[in-house]
Amino acid sequence: MRRIVSRFSDRGKAVSHRLGFCVLLGLSLVLGACHGTAYDVLDVLLLGGRIVDGSGTPWVYRDVGIAGDRIVFVGHARGLSARDTVDVSGLLVTPGFWDMHSHADYSVEHGRQGLPMLYQGITTVVLGIDGGGTNEVAATFAGYRDQGIATNVLQYVGHNAARGLVMGVADRDPTPDEMEAMKSYVRRGMEEGALGLSTGLFYNPGYFASTEEVIELNRVAAEYDGIYDTHDRDLGATYHGVGYLESIREAIEIGERAGTPVIFSHFNAQGRLNRGRAWEGARLIDSARARGIDVMAAQHVYTATQSSLTAYAVPRWVAVGDHESMVRRFNHPDTVKLLDVATMEMLDIRGGAEKLLFTDERSDLNGKTLADVAREWDMPLPEVVRRILREGNAGVMNLELYDIVNTKFLAQQEWMMTCTDGGTPVFGQGITHPRSYGAFTRKLSEFVRRDSVISLAFAVRGMTATAAMFLGIPDRGLVKEGFFADVAVFDEHEIRDNATFEDPHQYSSGTVHVIVNGEFALRDGEPTGILNGQPIPRGG
Repeated sequence: MRRIVSRFSDRGKAVSHRLGFCVLLGLSLVLGACHGTAYDVLDVLLLGGRIVDGSGTPWVYRDVGIAGDRIVFVGHARGLSARDTVDVSGLLVTPGFWDMHSHADYSVEHGRQGLPMLYQGITTVVLGIDGGGTNEVAATFAGYRDQGIATNVLQYVGHNAARGLVMGVADRDPTPDEMEAMKSYVRRGMEEGALGLSTGLFYNPGYFASTEEVIELNRVAAEYDGIYDTHDRDLGATYHGVGYLESIREAIEIGERAGTPVIFSHFNAQGRLNRGRAWEGARLIDSARARGIDVMAAQHVYTATQSSLTAYAVPRWVAVGDHESMVRRFNHPDTVKLLDVATMEMLDIRGGAEKLLFTDERSDLNGKTLADVAREWDMPLPEVVRRILREGNAGVMNLELYDIVNTKFLAQQEWMMTCTDGGTPVFGQGITHPRSYGAFTRKLSEFVRRDSVISLAFAVRGMTATAAMFLGIPDRGLVKEGFFADVAVFDEHEIRDNATFEDPHQYSSGTVHVIVNGEFALRDGEPTGILNGQPIPRGG
């Protein structure tokens, strides 16, 4: 334990030293500006805004000056001038938001534009989650720089990616050689700037990994002062799972024994049997933090999840091997009898077939529930599931799986950050989860303004400075002199998510300006087309 606490203490000192340097840099730039030496004219000056700086303190009236990609002045701008002066009187000025768990796809043009994120005030996203992160971080980041991206990006290296490459979808422990190959995979990702190791132990092939296997791989991340990010095994609705609380204990153990911080992806308790039980999971995190383990979490505030039909409707052993292996099992009469029972039990855990809404590209499925499809095809539900999966896995939402009481309770925890858990859908095409368009603005409009579950300053802190500090990025996440100019400007009374489950392709309202590394990505509510996001390696 002493070794782990020391590691975190050393890391905190390093971050503190870097922050101190940045503050000194900011002060020197400001003094130069005031004396007409370093900056006779600022690039951008935001005048008269109500600054919620990300630290958790209440708003104050301040002006913000930007030169290049940095904030160089926060104060009362008497005598300062800028090439571009913007009156933000009556508006909120915050740091750009951090999406701690994103499925954004920056390999395609509409993804690189990042409009669903920008309209929420998001300027930084974390990718490579659920165990899927590539270890080719340098090449990936170079591609982002060459093609241009709307937001900043950080990346994990994935356990599922490593295991899948080395072992395929195998239900067994790795051999010593396979373990070394997986370690090499993780090590390369860390050396090229990955934040740490991500897992998706709810999904194949990570589902088949032992706790000891993940600890061993996470020790590689620990060598580089990395982080352990997890979609843990069982949020409470896993078929024959380990259980909601045991899953939390396992994730904390993996970080504690390897010597890394831990962050839980989209942390919440799933299923009707776990309604009102979020406090039990929170108690485990509080206990770990009390003994010196750096454990945090992120959430979105919707009650629906989104994953795949395979994950929700057939046991994990069915998908061992490859797709052809799964289809062969579907053709075996004895296996079909087992699946008829298992699928119905899994659907019952998730609230029934009426609660599974397809988000798949197939037009005959998209926007329909599994119950709708069963009625149209006049087939039993397990047979419908197998027929769909024969053609390939299908995207699906699980409606009302989270309890809003749990979600509101978790939003109040000091270690809770925010995520979309969403992708970058093609605007207007099909049904998708509305969280891609509205996770952050929904939290602000409902949990802050409407229900007063949390304060504005508390919400912004969890969306900005808390995230940057946890990830070890020293000069982002605050509206502060010397920090990178990632800034969002909102009309507080107009902030709202417009996306719904029935009509998800609607951008959020109330976001007036978004600045990424000193350039306007959104101005007066309209995208500028400027792609000024940057890939950020571990440590900044």
